[in-house]
Amino acid sequence: MTRSRPAAGGGRRLGVAPERLGKWLDGVAERHGAFADVRLENGAVHLTCADTTTVALRAPFDWAPGPALLTSLTTGVRRSRRAAVLLVRRGRWAVGVFDGSDLVVSKVDARQVQGRTAAGGWSQQRFARRRGNQTDAVVAAAADTAVRVLLPHAATVEALFTGGDRGLVDDVLADARLAPLVALRREPALEVGEPTKAVLLETPKQFRAVDIVIVEPQDRHPSP
Repeated sequence: MTRSRPAAGGGRRLGVAPERLGKWLDGVAERHGAFADVRLENGAVHLTCADTTTVALRAPFDWAPGPALLTSLTTGVRRSRRAAVLLVRRGRWAVGVFDGSDLVVSKVDARQVQGRTAAGGWSQQRFARRRGNQTDAVVAAAADTAVRVLLPHAATVEALFTGGDRGLVDDVLADARLAPLVALRREPALEVGEPTKAVLLETPKQFRAVDIVIVEPQDRHPSP
C-alpha cells in the first residue's frame, strides 16, 4: 500500500496492491457498512457505503468490466502486465521492463554533471555552458539506453511509467526513436529518489497499485 495523502476535493488518496485489494475492500465494508451502490463511471468503479462513505477505484491498466464489477476489477488487476519504466535525474538514469513485479531487463547508469559554483562573471558563464553540455550528454546517453533496453519490448509492454526530473524525462522522450514508447506513457509520474537499481526494483509498488480515493462522512462535515 502506498502512503495515504489528501485528495483534491477532500478525503484521502492511496494506492493498494492488486493482491490486497479484496481484503482492503472487505475492511471498508466492515468499517462503513455494505456497499449500497456500485457503478462504473469514466473508467473508475465508484462505491457508496451504508454510512455514505464513497470510494473511487481506478485500475492502473485496462480491464474488462463484468456484471459483478468488483469481482471483475479485483480479478483484472491481478493479471500480470508488462510495463516499461524510465527514471531520470541529473547525472543518473535507470530503465527497466517488468512482467508484473518481476524485473525482466534493466540498465542503470550515470554520468558526471558538475555541481553549482559560487564563482561569478566569465567563470560563471563558462561553468553554465559546461554544465549545460553535461546535462545534454546525460539526456542523450539516457535516450540511447532507453532505445537499447526498452524499445525492443515496445510491442509487448502495455504502459510506460516515468519518474525523476520531469524536464529531463521529457527531454529524453523527445528523441524521435522513442515515439512508440511515448504513446504508452502513463500519468501520474512515479515518486522516486535517485535512480538506482534498488529504487527501480521498488517502482512496481507504485505503478501496479490501484488508485483509490476514499471520502468518509467526517471529510465532508469536519468537526468544528
